[in-house]
Amino acid sequence: MSLMNLLSDMMNVFSTALLIPVMFLLTILVFISLIQLGEFLSEYTKRHRDWKNLETNCKKIELNLQNSDFSEASRALESIKQNYMVTSFARDAAKYLKERHFPAIERLSQEYEIKMAKRLEHTKITSTIGPMLGLMGTLIPLGPALIGLSKGDLETLAQNLMIAFATTVVGLFAAGIGYVLTQVRRRWYWEDMSDIDYILDTIEEKN
Repeated sequence: MSLMNLLSDMMNVFSTALLIPVMFLLTILVFISLIQLGEFLSEYTKRHRDWKNLETNCKKIELNLQNSDFSEASRALESIKQNYMVTSFARDAAKYLKERHFPAIERLSQEYEIKMAKRLEHTKITSTIGPMLGLMGTLIPLGPALIGLSKGDLETLAQNLMIAFATTVVGLFAAGIGYVLTQVRRRWYWEDMSDIDYILDTIEEKN
């Protein structure tokens, strides 16, 4: 029985010691989520998907490749103006097209896909860790709160319950932002990869 009490006391001390780090991490997570929200709004204002521009320049690329005019095809590729990822890919791929280095273009598209996945990971981690830290911040103070209740110490009970509720709200707030940003960005990047695949198909069809 003494061993059980010893283990119980050790676990209580350990869990109680985690409360301050959990609250500190939750505070940082909220600031990170707000920064991610600002980056999201900035990205939203810059998004511009012009299907007509993409279609026109891809036809120029196709025509120039038929004539083996890789310089003009490269210029047409550089003229593509879409969302940042697509425009950046087209600009980077243009030099490889001019050099007729087609495997490098395929490799470049994979690099951009990895870059998009990496950006999604940031908000996905926020949406995953937020509830975990919020749950820890909720459960840890419940022990001292129950002890305070058993002793009739209402002040200790109220203080610990306030911490429990606050950490839950903060964790869900950060997680909610991360979840929404992940879902919307996933759709954006599907659109961008669709445009990149269309460019690749145009080039590879004439290769």
